Amino acid sequence: MFGRLKKKLNEAIQKVSDTVTDTVEEKPEDKVIETETIMSDTQSDAEPTTEYIKSGTSEEPKETTIATEKPKDKKPKTKKTISATLKSAVKVVSEKKIDAGVLDDALWELELVLLENNVASEMSEAICAEIKERLVDKSVSRFEVKNIIEDTFKKNVRESLECEPLDIYKIIEKNKEEKRPTLIMFLGFNGAGKTTNLAKLGHLLKSEGYSCVFAAGDTFRAAAIHQLEVHSETLKIPMIKHDYGSDAAAVIFDATKHAKAKGIDVVLADTAGRTHMNKNLLEELKKIVKVNTPDINILVVESIAGNDIVEQGRVFSEAGVDGVILSKWDVDQKGGAALSLTKAIGKPIVFLGTGQEYKDLKEFNIDDVMENII
Repeated sequence: MFGRLKKKLNEAIQKVSDTVTDTVEEKPEDKVIETETIMSDTQSDAEPTTEYIKSGTSEEPKETTIATEKPKDKKPKTKKTISATLKSAVKVVSEKKIDAGVLDDALWELELVLLENNVASEMSEAICAEIKERLVDKSVSRFEVKNIIEDTFKKNVRESLECEPLDIYKIIEKNKEEKRPTLIMFLGFNGAGKTTNLAKLGHLLKSEGYSCVFAAGDTFRAAAIHQLEVHSETLKIPMIKHDYGSDAAAVIFDATKHAKAKGIDVVLADTAGRTHMNKNLLEELKKIVKVNTPDINILVVESIAGNDIVEQGRVFSEAGVDGVILSKWDVDQKGGAALSLTKAIGKPIVFLGTGQEYKDLKEFNIDDVMENII
Protein backbone atom coordinates (compact mmCIF):
# COMPACT_ATOMS: atom_id res chain seq x y z
CA MET A 1 0.00 0.00 0.00
CA PHE A 2 1.13 3.56 -0.77
CA GLY A 3 4.07 2.19 -2.78
CA ARG A 4 3.68 4.54 -5.73
CA LEU A 5 2.54 7.51 -3.64
CA LYS A 6 5.40 7.13 -1.19
CA LYS A 7 8.00 6.98 -3.95
CA LYS A 8 6.61 9.89 -5.96
CA LEU A 9 5.95 11.99 -2.88
CA ASN A 10 9.47 11.66 -1.56
CA GLU A 11 10.89 12.48 -4.99
CA ALA A 12 8.68 15.58 -5.23
CA ILE A 13 9.55 16.79 -1.73
CA GLN A 14 13.26 16.38 -2.44
CA LYS A 15 12.88 18.30 -5.69
CA VAL A 16 11.03 21.16 -4.00
CA SER A 17 13.68 21.29 -1.30
CA ASP A 18 16.52 21.30 -3.85
CA THR A 19 14.84 23.98 -5.99
CA VAL A 20 14.28 26.28 -3.04
CA THR A 21 17.73 25.83 -1.51
CA ASP A 22 19.49 26.20 -4.87
CA THR A 23 17.76 29.55 -5.24
CA VAL A 24 18.55 30.91 -1.80
CA GLU A 25 22.09 29.50 -1.46
CA GLU A 26 25.07 31.64 -2.28
CA LYS A 27 28.61 30.38 -2.69
CA PRO A 28 30.95 31.17 0.20
CA GLU A 29 33.43 32.87 -2.13
CA ASP A 30 30.75 35.36 -3.13
CA LYS A 31 30.68 36.67 0.42
CA VAL A 32 34.18 37.66 1.47
CA ILE A 33 34.27 38.61 5.13
CA GLU A 34 37.42 39.87 6.79
CA THR A 35 38.81 37.34 9.25
CA GLU A 36 41.83 39.34 10.44
CA THR A 37 42.47 39.51 14.14
CA ILE A 38 41.96 43.11 15.18
CA MET A 39 44.03 44.53 17.95
CA SER A 40 42.24 45.16 21.18
CA ASP A 41 41.76 48.66 22.51
CA THR A 42 44.35 48.21 25.23
CA GLN A 43 47.08 47.69 22.63
CA SER A 44 46.50 50.94 20.73
CA ASP A 45 48.16 54.33 21.02
CA ALA A 46 50.94 53.16 23.39
CA GLU A 47 54.35 54.86 22.92
CA PRO A 48 57.58 53.23 24.16
CA THR A 49 59.94 55.35 26.36
CA THR A 50 63.35 54.65 27.85
CA GLU A 51 64.15 54.84 31.57
CA TYR A 52 67.60 54.47 33.15
CA ILE A 53 68.27 52.82 36.49
CA LYS A 54 71.44 52.55 38.46
CA SER A 55 73.19 49.18 38.81
CA GLY A 56 76.47 49.44 40.71
CA THR A 57 78.59 52.08 39.05
CA SER A 58 76.94 51.93 35.65
CA GLU A 59 73.57 52.73 34.39
CA GLU A 60 71.57 50.18 32.35
CA PRO A 61 68.77 51.18 30.06
CA LYS A 62 65.34 49.69 30.79
CA GLU A 63 62.52 49.94 28.28
CA THR A 64 59.06 50.48 29.71
CA THR A 65 55.73 51.32 28.17
CA ILE A 66 53.82 54.37 29.28
CA ALA A 67 50.28 54.60 27.87
CA THR A 68 49.38 57.99 26.65
CA GLU A 69 45.88 59.33 27.10
CA LYS A 70 43.49 58.74 24.15
CA PRO A 71 41.65 61.61 22.65
CA LYS A 72 38.18 61.77 24.20
CA ASP A 73 36.44 62.04 20.83
CA LYS A 74 37.98 58.83 19.44
CA LYS A 75 35.53 55.87 19.27
CA PRO A 76 36.74 52.51 20.60
CA LYS A 77 37.43 49.84 18.02
CA THR A 78 35.16 46.78 17.93
CA LYS A 79 36.77 43.45 18.62
CA LYS A 80 35.77 40.63 16.23
CA THR A 81 36.91 37.06 16.85
CA ILE A 82 37.51 34.48 14.12
CA SER A 83 34.70 32.22 15.45
CA ALA A 84 32.17 35.04 15.30
CA THR A 85 33.24 35.87 11.78
CA LEU A 86 32.83 32.27 10.61
CA LYS A 87 29.42 32.03 12.28
CA SER A 88 28.34 35.14 10.43
CA ALA A 89 29.59 33.70 7.15
CA VAL A 90 27.61 30.48 7.62
CA LYS A 91 24.45 32.45 8.31
CA VAL A 92 24.89 34.48 5.14
CA VAL A 93 25.36 31.33 3.08
CA SER A 94 22.60 29.21 4.63
CA GLU A 95 19.81 31.67 5.38
CA LYS A 96 17.98 33.74 2.83
CA LYS A 97 14.41 34.83 2.35
CA ILE A 98 12.57 32.47 0.00
CA ASP A 99 10.98 34.06 -3.05
CA ALA A 100 7.23 33.42 -3.50
CA GLY A 101 7.50 32.94 -7.25
CA VAL A 102 10.19 30.29 -7.01
CA LEU A 103 8.23 28.48 -4.29
CA ASP A 104 5.00 28.56 -6.33
CA ASP A 105 6.68 26.84 -9.27
CA ALA A 106 8.20 24.16 -7.06
CA LEU A 107 4.98 23.50 -5.14
CA TRP A 108 2.99 23.16 -8.35
CA GLU A 109 5.01 20.03 -9.14
CA LEU A 110 4.29 18.67 -5.65
CA GLU A 111 0.57 19.37 -6.08
CA LEU A 112 0.57 17.50 -9.40
CA VAL A 113 2.11 14.44 -7.72
CA LEU A 114 -0.61 14.48 -5.06
CA LEU A 115 -3.38 14.85 -7.65
CA GLU A 116 -1.95 12.05 -9.79
CA ASN A 117 -2.06 9.79 -6.74
CA ASN A 118 -5.74 10.49 -6.03
CA VAL A 119 -5.35 13.04 -3.26
CA ALA A 120 -8.36 15.35 -3.61
CA SER A 121 -7.68 18.81 -5.03
CA GLU A 122 -8.94 20.54 -1.86
CA MET A 123 -6.45 18.64 0.27
CA SER A 124 -3.59 19.07 -2.20
CA GLU A 125 -4.17 22.82 -2.32
CA ALA A 126 -4.40 23.04 1.47
CA ILE A 127 -1.09 21.21 1.96
CA CYS A 128 0.77 23.37 -0.57
CA ALA A 129 -0.77 26.56 0.82
CA GLU A 130 0.45 25.76 4.32
CA ILE A 131 3.94 24.89 3.08
CA LYS A 132 4.05 28.23 1.27
CA GLU A 133 2.90 30.08 4.38
CA ARG A 134 5.65 28.48 6.45
CA LEU A 135 8.43 29.18 3.94
CA VAL A 136 7.80 32.24 1.79
CA ASP A 137 9.59 35.42 2.82
CA LYS A 138 11.05 33.60 5.83
CA SER A 139 14.74 33.30 6.64
CA VAL A 140 14.95 29.54 6.82
CA SER A 141 18.07 27.42 6.97
CA ARG A 142 18.57 25.34 3.85
CA PHE A 143 18.75 22.29 6.09
CA GLU A 144 15.25 22.98 7.45
CA VAL A 145 13.36 23.25 4.15
CA LYS A 146 12.83 19.52 3.58
CA ASN A 147 11.83 18.94 7.20
CA ILE A 148 9.26 21.73 7.04
CA ILE A 149 7.69 20.28 3.88
CA GLU A 150 7.54 16.75 5.32
CA ASP A 151 6.18 17.92 8.69
CA THR A 152 3.48 19.99 7.02
CA PHE A 153 2.40 17.06 4.85
CA LYS A 154 2.26 14.66 7.82
CA LYS A 155 0.31 17.17 9.90
CA ASN A 156 -2.33 17.62 7.20
CA VAL A 157 -2.65 13.88 6.58
CA ARG A 158 -3.08 13.11 10.27
CA GLU A 159 -5.65 15.87 10.70
CA SER A 160 -7.64 14.60 7.71
CA LEU A 161 -7.69 11.03 9.02
CA GLU A 162 -8.44 11.86 12.63
CA CYS A 163 -12.12 12.12 13.49
CA GLU A 164 -14.40 10.68 16.13
CA PRO A 165 -13.83 6.91 16.05
CA LEU A 166 -16.60 4.36 15.52
CA ASP A 167 -16.44 1.69 18.24
CA ILE A 168 -18.59 -1.13 16.84
CA TYR A 169 -17.96 -3.41 19.82
CA LYS A 170 -19.06 -0.75 22.29
CA ILE A 171 -22.35 -0.26 20.42
CA ILE A 172 -22.99 -4.01 20.29
CA GLU A 173 -22.32 -4.36 24.02
CA LYS A 174 -24.62 -1.45 24.86
CA ASN A 175 -27.44 -2.96 22.80
CA LYS A 176 -26.90 -6.37 24.39
CA GLU A 177 -27.50 -4.81 27.79
CA GLU A 178 -30.79 -3.47 26.43
CA LYS A 179 -31.56 -6.95 25.04
CA ARG A 180 -31.84 -5.87 21.43
CA PRO A 181 -29.77 -6.70 18.34
CA THR A 182 -27.39 -4.27 16.64
CA LEU A 183 -28.31 -3.59 13.01
CA ILE A 184 -25.32 -2.86 10.76
CA MET A 185 -26.30 -1.90 7.21
CA PHE A 186 -23.89 -1.91 4.28
CA LEU A 187 -24.13 0.81 1.63
CA GLY A 188 -22.14 1.50 -1.48
CA PHE A 189 -21.55 1.67 -5.18
CA ASN A 190 -22.12 -1.28 -7.56
CA GLY A 191 -19.24 -3.75 -7.27
CA ALA A 192 -17.54 -1.99 -4.35
CA GLY A 193 -17.46 -5.20 -2.32
CA LYS A 194 -20.38 -4.76 0.10
CA THR A 195 -21.37 -8.44 0.25
CA THR A 196 -17.80 -9.72 0.57
CA ASN A 197 -16.91 -7.27 3.34
CA LEU A 198 -20.20 -7.97 5.10
CA ALA A 199 -19.17 -11.63 5.24
CA LYS A 200 -15.68 -10.66 6.47
CA LEU A 201 -17.17 -8.61 9.31
CA GLY A 202 -19.49 -11.50 10.16
CA HIS A 203 -16.45 -13.78 10.39
CA LEU A 204 -14.63 -11.26 12.61
CA LEU A 205 -17.60 -10.73 14.95
CA LYS A 206 -18.19 -14.45 15.24
CA SER A 207 -14.53 -14.96 16.17
CA GLU A 208 -15.03 -12.34 18.91
CA GLY A 209 -17.89 -14.36 20.35
CA TYR A 210 -20.89 -12.49 18.91
CA SER A 211 -23.80 -14.25 17.23
CA CYS A 212 -24.85 -12.89 13.82
CA VAL A 213 -27.51 -13.19 11.15
CA PHE A 214 -27.30 -12.05 7.53
CA ALA A 215 -30.11 -10.08 5.84
CA ALA A 216 -30.23 -10.41 2.03
CA GLY A 217 -31.34 -6.84 1.39
CA ASP A 218 -30.02 -6.74 -2.18
CA THR A 219 -33.22 -7.95 -3.84
CA PHE A 220 -32.41 -6.32 -7.19
CA ARG A 221 -29.95 -9.04 -8.19
CA ALA A 222 -30.69 -12.73 -7.82
CA ALA A 223 -26.95 -13.37 -7.93
CA ALA A 224 -26.49 -11.18 -4.84
CA ILE A 225 -28.86 -13.35 -2.82
CA HIS A 226 -27.02 -16.47 -3.94
CA GLN A 227 -23.63 -14.92 -3.17
CA LEU A 228 -24.65 -14.08 0.39
CA GLU A 229 -26.15 -17.55 0.76
CA VAL A 230 -22.78 -19.13 -0.07
CA HIS A 231 -21.11 -16.99 2.62
CA SER A 232 -23.85 -17.96 5.05
CA GLU A 233 -23.28 -21.67 4.52
CA THR A 234 -19.48 -21.36 4.65
CA LEU A 235 -19.42 -19.32 7.85
CA LYS A 236 -22.33 -21.14 9.48
CA ILE A 237 -24.17 -17.86 9.97
CA PRO A 238 -27.96 -17.96 9.41
CA MET A 239 -29.51 -15.79 6.70
CA ILE A 240 -32.92 -14.21 6.20
CA LYS A 241 -34.02 -13.77 2.57
CA HIS A 242 -37.11 -13.06 0.49
CA ASP A 243 -37.75 -13.68 -3.19
CA TYR A 244 -35.93 -11.74 -5.90
CA GLY A 245 -37.60 -8.34 -6.38
CA SER A 246 -39.02 -8.19 -2.84
CA ASP A 247 -39.08 -5.06 -0.70
CA ALA A 248 -35.54 -4.69 0.70
CA ALA A 249 -36.78 -2.76 3.73
CA ALA A 250 -39.09 -5.66 4.62
CA VAL A 251 -36.25 -8.21 4.39
CA ILE A 252 -34.07 -6.24 6.80
CA PHE A 253 -37.02 -5.62 9.12
CA ASP A 254 -37.77 -9.36 9.30
CA ALA A 255 -34.11 -10.19 9.95
CA THR A 256 -34.02 -7.74 12.86
CA LYS A 257 -37.25 -9.16 14.26
CA HIS A 258 -35.81 -12.69 13.96
CA ALA A 259 -32.61 -11.65 15.73
CA LYS A 260 -34.52 -10.13 18.61
CA ALA A 261 -36.66 -13.24 19.01
CA LYS A 262 -33.65 -15.57 18.95
CA GLY A 263 -31.35 -13.41 21.06
CA ILE A 264 -28.88 -12.86 18.19
CA ASP A 265 -26.39 -10.05 18.79
CA VAL A 266 -25.87 -8.56 15.31
CA VAL A 267 -27.81 -8.23 12.05
CA LEU A 268 -25.56 -7.64 9.03
CA ALA A 269 -27.75 -6.25 6.23
CA ASP A 270 -26.75 -6.20 2.57
CA THR A 271 -28.27 -3.62 0.20
CA ALA A 272 -28.35 -3.23 -3.55
CA GLY A 273 -25.51 -1.37 -5.20
CA ARG A 274 -26.48 2.11 -6.23
CA THR A 275 -24.68 4.53 -8.45
CA HIS A 276 -24.32 7.84 -6.68
CA MET A 277 -25.72 9.48 -9.82
CA ASN A 278 -29.08 7.65 -9.60
CA LYS A 279 -31.24 9.85 -7.39
CA ASN A 280 -34.25 7.49 -7.44
CA LEU A 281 -32.27 4.58 -6.03
CA LEU A 282 -30.73 6.85 -3.40
CA GLU A 283 -34.16 7.99 -2.33
CA GLU A 284 -35.16 4.36 -1.93
CA LEU A 285 -32.06 3.75 0.18
CA LYS A 286 -33.09 6.64 2.43
CA LYS A 287 -36.47 4.94 2.84
CA ILE A 288 -34.83 1.63 3.84
CA VAL A 289 -32.74 3.47 6.42
CA LYS A 290 -35.77 5.35 7.76
CA VAL A 291 -37.87 2.19 8.14
CA ASN A 292 -35.17 0.13 9.88
CA THR A 293 -33.20 2.82 11.76
CA PRO A 294 -29.85 0.94 11.68
CA ASP A 295 -27.42 1.41 14.54
CA ILE A 296 -24.51 1.65 12.12
CA ASN A 297 -24.34 2.44 8.42
CA ILE A 298 -21.08 1.34 6.82
CA LEU A 299 -20.10 2.71 3.43
CA VAL A 300 -17.97 0.32 1.37
CA VAL A 301 -15.80 1.94 -1.31
CA GLU A 302 -12.96 0.70 -3.47
CA SER A 303 -9.71 2.41 -2.60
CA ILE A 304 -8.63 2.04 -6.24
CA ALA A 305 -11.63 4.08 -7.44
CA GLY A 306 -9.62 7.26 -7.10
CA ASN A 307 -11.15 10.63 -6.34
CA ASP A 308 -14.59 9.29 -7.28
CA ILE A 309 -14.86 7.74 -3.80
CA VAL A 310 -14.93 11.24 -2.32
CA GLU A 311 -18.02 12.03 -4.38
CA GLN A 312 -19.53 8.66 -3.47
CA GLY A 313 -18.95 9.43 0.19
CA ARG A 314 -20.65 12.79 -0.02
CA VAL A 315 -23.72 11.46 -1.85
CA PHE A 316 -24.22 8.34 0.28
CA SER A 317 -23.88 10.53 3.38
CA GLU A 318 -27.34 11.82 2.52
CA ALA A 319 -28.66 8.40 3.59
CA GLY A 320 -26.40 8.42 6.65
CA VAL A 321 -22.85 7.09 6.96
CA ASP A 322 -21.20 6.25 10.29
CA GLY A 323 -18.00 4.60 9.10
CA VAL A 324 -16.13 3.41 6.04
CA ILE A 325 -14.59 0.17 4.82
CA LEU A 326 -11.97 0.66 2.12
CA SER A 327 -11.91 -2.47 -0.02
CA LYS A 328 -9.00 -3.59 -2.22
CA TRP A 329 -6.57 -1.72 0.00
CA ASP A 330 -3.88 -4.30 -0.72
CA VAL A 331 -3.79 -3.51 -4.46
CA ASP A 332 -3.97 0.29 -4.24
CA GLN A 333 -0.48 1.66 -4.87
CA LYS A 334 -1.60 5.27 -4.89
CA GLY A 335 -3.65 5.52 -1.69
CA GLY A 336 -4.40 9.21 -2.00
CA ALA A 337 -8.17 8.69 -2.01
CA ALA A 338 -8.03 7.31 1.53
CA LEU A 339 -6.41 10.54 2.68
CA SER A 340 -9.22 12.60 1.20
CA LEU A 341 -12.37 10.64 2.06
CA THR A 342 -12.53 11.17 5.81
CA LYS A 343 -11.79 14.87 5.39
CA ALA A 344 -14.63 15.14 2.87
CA ILE A 345 -17.35 13.37 4.89
CA GLY A 346 -16.09 13.68 8.46
CA LYS A 347 -16.50 9.97 9.18
CA PRO A 348 -13.80 7.48 10.16
CA ILE A 349 -12.32 4.62 8.17
CA VAL A 350 -13.09 1.57 10.32
CA PHE A 351 -11.70 -1.37 8.35
CA LEU A 352 -9.49 -2.09 5.37
CA GLY A 353 -10.17 -4.94 2.97
CA THR A 354 -6.75 -6.50 2.37
CA GLY A 355 -7.50 -9.66 0.40
CA GLN A 356 -10.07 -12.25 -0.65
CA GLU A 357 -10.12 -14.43 2.45
CA TYR A 358 -12.47 -13.91 5.39
CA LYS A 359 -9.57 -13.02 7.66
CA ASP A 360 -8.50 -10.22 5.35
CA LEU A 361 -10.26 -7.41 7.18
CA LYS A 362 -7.88 -5.15 9.06
CA GLU A 363 -8.79 -2.51 11.60
CA PHE A 364 -7.72 0.90 10.39
CA ASN A 365 -4.77 2.44 12.25
CA ILE A 366 -3.61 5.99 11.56
CA ASP A 367 -0.09 5.38 12.84
CA ASP A 368 0.38 2.53 10.35
CA VAL A 369 -0.60 4.87 7.54
CA MET A 370 1.73 7.62 8.72
CA GLU A 371 4.68 5.22 8.93
CA ASN A 372 4.12 3.91 5.40
CA ILE A 373 3.29 7.08 3.52
CA ILE A 374 6.48 9.10 3.93
